[in-house]
Amino acid sequence: MKIYTKTGDQGMTGLYGGARVSKFDMRIESYGTLDELNSYIGLIRDQEIDKHCFETLVKIQGELFSIGAILATPEEYASAQKKNNFSPVSQTIPENTRYLEKEMDAMNLDLPAMTHFVLPGGHTSVSTCHIARCVCRRAERMVVQLATEIEVDAAILSYLNRLSDYLFVLARKLAFDSKVDEIKWIP
Repeated sequence: MKIYTKTGDQGMTGLYGGARVSKFDMRIESYGTLDELNSYIGLIRDQEIDKHCFETLVKIQGELFSIGAILATPEEYASAQKKNNFSPVSQTIPENTRYLEKEMDAMNLDLPAMTHFVLPGGHTSVSTCHIARCVCRRAERMVVQLATEIEVDAAILSYLNRLSDYLFVLARKLAFDSKVDEIKWIP
């Protein structure tokens, strides 16, 4: 399979099912930002982190690909899939959102109570988590905007919202594990 197709040279790209849209279409912006987020999560995995966090991040990366696929599927194509009992992966999103909540609760048991906002930094892994968190928030905003144009499963928005929270707590955990002092923001 060739990587280059030359079909996007005029600023258009294909959705799942073959429809062509502009590369600045909100669908493309949304799942493109999820792809950027996925890359930053890969960078977090490349740091020295424990096996459980590594495996959780791999799980998250898979879920982000699934959400991207959902966003790349036009409504009429998705409806046809549902009629044929081809169940989209969106059914797993609420379960994966609850998984993130449990992971945050578990990490928070070992972390000092948070009394102030904290400034990003202190270790490469911590900073990378904060960058990923910011990209996740941007992706969430883009999907919210997309939802004004097309129907978007509310579970996707919940998942992205929870994922940004997870990345914040993971940043705190990695700071704690690395014995890095969190710098409190005191206005």
